[in-house]
Amino acid sequence: MRRIAISVAATSMSVMLAGCGVLNATGSSDDASPGKGDDITVGLLLPEKTNTRYEQFDYPIFKAKVESLTNKKGTVEYANAEADADKQASQMQQMIDDKVDVIVLDPVDAHGIGDSVRKAKDAGIPVIAYDRLAEGPIDAYISFDNGLVGEVQGRSLLESLGETAVTDKIVMMNGSPTDPNAKQFKASALSEFKDKVTIAKSYDTEDWKPENAQANMAEAINAIGAGEIRAVYSANDGMAGGIVKALKAAGVTELPPITGQDAELAAVQRILVGEQYMSVYKSYPDEAESAAEMAVAKVQGKGIQFDALTRDRVNSPTDRDVPAQLVPVVALTKDNIEETVIADGIYKVSDICTAEFAAACEAAGLK
Repeated sequence: MRRIAISVAATSMSVMLAGCGVLNATGSSDDASPGKGDDITVGLLLPEKTNTRYEQFDYPIFKAKVESLTNKKGTVEYANAEADADKQASQMQQMIDDKVDVIVLDPVDAHGIGDSVRKAKDAGIPVIAYDRLAEGPIDAYISFDNGLVGEVQGRSLLESLGETAVTDKIVMMNGSPTDPNAKQFKASALSEFKDKVTIAKSYDTEDWKPENAQANMAEAINAIGAGEIRAVYSANDGMAGGIVKALKAAGVTELPPITGQDAELAAVQRILVGEQYMSVYKSYPDEAESAAEMAVAKVQGKGIQFDALTRDRVNSPTDRDVPAQLVPVVALTKDNIEETVIADGIYKVSDICTAEFAAACEAAGLK
């Protein structure tokens, strides 16, 4: 799978880079499990269904990779918490009771799941944090470079405004306060905005729900005035959709620049017609396949491969120097749809260019 990278200055994340992962690295992992065969069970816990990526991309890609790595003898025990932290804790306990060989966890509540991580550790089950950094004694972490995500969003929004004064008012629609990634996106975007724009309103959006973002945006419009809002920072595409609905309901016909993240199909289509300025494209195949490789290597005691896949280091609130892999991201705009989501096989042109968007696709050169 082709990786798409973007050159940037060092981010503000608490990360110590230790080089790029390569499969011919030497060395071993001291706490790797004794070798098991291909007949393994990998638990996969994903956090929600509102963001379409988890069901559409992460789970099927991860499952297919585990099967490929284990000659179709390995199985994936899958559960989605649907944004319910208590439900996820129960799902994780069930996997511990089922004695799965390894758990790959994308937490709803990174702090709240810490006790479950410790229970898995006590049961001898390795836990790999996926996409969001869980607290507790995790064995590894894989995610996109979250500091870079916020930087790309913030920088893109500033570029959309051009040469502006610090009095320009923007609204910030940040992600869920229980998601540590949301905090990183927000902090990195704010570092780009400092002394360049005025943050007129800022919201931490419960559960990342588009309807909550829509309600927040309606409140911001009432407080600021639709005509005074020059741009909207949205931490992801689902919320961007809610923001667009609120602006249209307020009678706005020329939408301000709006950011996003995840390259959802609806967002790509909004970008084509000018209703959303950009999204952050993250190669889900890269992340999901690498996570599967890490999980299988950990269970099978392949320390060299595991170490090669986790050459970065991150700190969580409970643990330091956690082995990690940080996957790069790229800003997706109308100009590079073909080179990103289409080239990587995420969408076909026919998926994007339905009848409603045919004219916009033709204008963008998508055929």
